[in-house]
Amino acid sequence: MSNPTPSTASTASTGEITADVLVVGAGLGGVAAALAAAERGARVVLTEEFPWIGGQLTSQAVPPDEHPWVESFGVTASYRRLRDGIRDTYRRSYPLTDAARGWAGLNPGAGWVSKLCHEPRVAVGVLEEMLAPWRSAGRISLLERVRPTSATTDGDRVTSVTLTSLLDGARTRVIAGYVVDATETGELLPLTGTEYVTGFESSAETGEPSAPDEAQPGNVQALSVCFAVEHVDGDRTIDRPERYDFWRSYRPAAWNGAPMLSWQAPNPRTLAMDVRTFTPNPGDDPLAVDADQSKNPGDGNLWTFRRIAARDLFAPGHYASDLCLVNWPSIDYFLDPVLDVPQDVVDARVADARQLSLSMLYWMQTEAPRPDGGTGYPGLRLRPDVMGSADGLAQAPYHRESRRLRALTTVTENDVSYAVRGDRGATRYDDSVGVGMYRIDLHPSTGGDTYIDVASTPFEIPLGALIPQRVTNLLAANKNIGTTHVTNGCYRLHPVEWNIGEAAGHLAAFCTDRGLRPHEVQSKADLLAELQAELTAAGVELRWPAGAHPY
Repeated sequence: MSNPTPSTASTASTGEITADVLVVGAGLGGVAAALAAAERGARVVLTEEFPWIGGQLTSQAVPPDEHPWVESFGVTASYRRLRDGIRDTYRRSYPLTDAARGWAGLNPGAGWVSKLCHEPRVAVGVLEEMLAPWRSAGRISLLERVRPTSATTDGDRVTSVTLTSLLDGARTRVIAGYVVDATETGELLPLTGTEYVTGFESSAETGEPSAPDEAQPGNVQALSVCFAVEHVDGDRTIDRPERYDFWRSYRPAAWNGAPMLSWQAPNPRTLAMDVRTFTPNPGDDPLAVDADQSKNPGDGNLWTFRRIAARDLFAPGHYASDLCLVNWPSIDYFLDPVLDVPQDVVDARVADARQLSLSMLYWMQTEAPRPDGGTGYPGLRLRPDVMGSADGLAQAPYHRESRRLRALTTVTENDVSYAVRGDRGATRYDDSVGVGMYRIDLHPSTGGDTYIDVASTPFEIPLGALIPQRVTNLLAANKNIGTTHVTNGCYRLHPVEWNIGEAAGHLAAFCTDRGLRPHEVQSKADLLAELQAELTAAGVELRWPAGAHPY
């Protein structure tokens, strides 16, 4: 079987580009896929819609959600290089205190949600550095500020994808032998006619304890538009948001009658209402923060929960204030889904989500109760420079859920739930291409559901979850793999997405070299063993070591 595309990338005068591998979406999965394919010799076209590459870590501004063992094992070698690069940037370029510089597990934000809370721009720089050698060599071509708008197919093959510039409307048609969908919402699946599912599957289909009796395709987890604030002297109050009156009075069912704009929110595990505190610049000891959510959820004080710069780790005066990243239940937008609706509807709903975030900020500035009995924190100031945006909100919404592939393998709750699996551990897959670990963490959804929080076991990533049942040259590399609405809740996190993308990139390049289809590699023991040996040599862990236990 001959290679379906030329082995070199070229740009034609007609606006067409040919390459071995097209990776649409330069989030964590997309960058990992492009790197893996390029390092293996493929010519790659990588595309991105937003100004920053990096997806949930950067343009969405979400600090990494990781398992407790991340510093020792359970992630790929290239993901560890990303984490090390972030710390190295702070040590090389930031005026850290001597104690902070000597902290082996440097957590620049001393946030409780992650062992590596940091400013998103730092991650952008590290990701750009990781791509730089391959871009210089012409092995990776990055098309920026473009969105996929159409595709062509020939039977069960994707033959081209057309990308439209968000800046001038120019169109570029990319012809590639293998196409990797690394978008945040599985945008290539409908464009290519690849079979997929959205929302909640039924219990009759999946057998999952947490699934409803009937499928609910429009029932999708909340998205959020994050932002960063500092607390300084003076009145920094923003203009009253247009939708403030609506959001101020909104009392979702999951909040048990309490207003959404408040310090209250449901506890994900008990569903009882918890009241958090909010104390800007609390003067805590950042070196004492032990960011391990298996021991302490860390969300008692919302200021320190996702703090991305702890000023006391830096030279006096470098930061006027800590930087607090707002990604809390109060900005979860679940009024309506944004999947499989027209683009103008998507844009309107994302705009409404942005209004919710601005409304929460305005409420904090003007009405939030303070411990001293007063109201409002007018000194809260947005940091557009930290977000890389004009309005101070994240460039992109944080999508927790995507369209999901009808894949060769679908991971269900029964494969990973500790209540189901117990000491047997998660399902072991012969075709494992990586590992991950996180609780099944589902936020309130557009169907009116509250949190679903299920203890999971350390799990594996089956290759079959990246491969469509029918289409022969498309691979998934983000939250669009073969999971369910339920198991998406533990497969959607930063290191898992990176691992998925890295595996997809290796597979695409492996198939390019051999003239194979991904289905053949997954189903033939000798080919699968070769791919897995390649992944292992590249530093991808295929199994959990003995002694890794659930939360």
